[in-house]
Amino acid sequence: MTDETASSAGQPKQEQSRNATVIKKYANRRLYNTATSTYVTLEDLARMVKEGADFIVYDAKSGEDITRSVLTQIIFEEENKGDNNLLPINFLRQLIRFYGDSMQGMVPGYLEFSLGNLMKEQDKVRKQMMDAFGGDAFKAMEDAAKRNMQLFQDSLKMFTPFAGSMPGGFPNPFAAAQRPAEKPAASSTGTAGPSKDELQSLKDQLAAMQEKIDQLNR
Repeated sequence: MTDETASSAGQPKQEQSRNATVIKKYANRRLYNTATSTYVTLEDLARMVKEGADFIVYDAKSGEDITRSVLTQIIFEEENKGDNNLLPINFLRQLIRFYGDSMQGMVPGYLEFSLGNLMKEQDKVRKQMMDAFGGDAFKAMEDAAKRNMQLFQDSLKMFTPFAGSMPGGFPNPFAAAQRPAEKPAASSTGTAGPSKDELQSLKDQLAAMQEKIDQLNR
């Protein structure tokens, strides 16, 4: 079978690219690039995809188009490299559920449409992120998320009367209750309750705390 015949087997005409490189896969699983007359690996094909080079993979014996299965292999290999995964577990589970479902026919078009829009907007999004966060945009976003989580945790402490300390800027009305009991000063009138000034101070602290909470919710 010639390369021209192989390039037309098992592939709708409208989906073929005239400039696509033909890759042949042999029985020993080796991949052969007919454009460069060299054997290539899955990593080489992944690099071609990232560089925007189009290719079609055919089974060297049958002429069957196996591009989909080879691309799936590339994704499998990439997903097993380190922690930089693109496909969340919940997404994969939901994707599996669509197989055999009445919505299965709509999923490919929806995913292709969504990724197409993302590709169109990626340059714009990258520029906006660079303008907002500087050079290392994703690191800045991660730091901001950590700060927000710490702020949330600090806010929760305000409602814990036994907390050892309060975040900066928030008065702790319970601090006095955490100190060891001091021997009361001798008084001719006996043990006295909290004075008006002490009660007013406590009210002021509670009001300040409420004001800080209101600022966080804005």
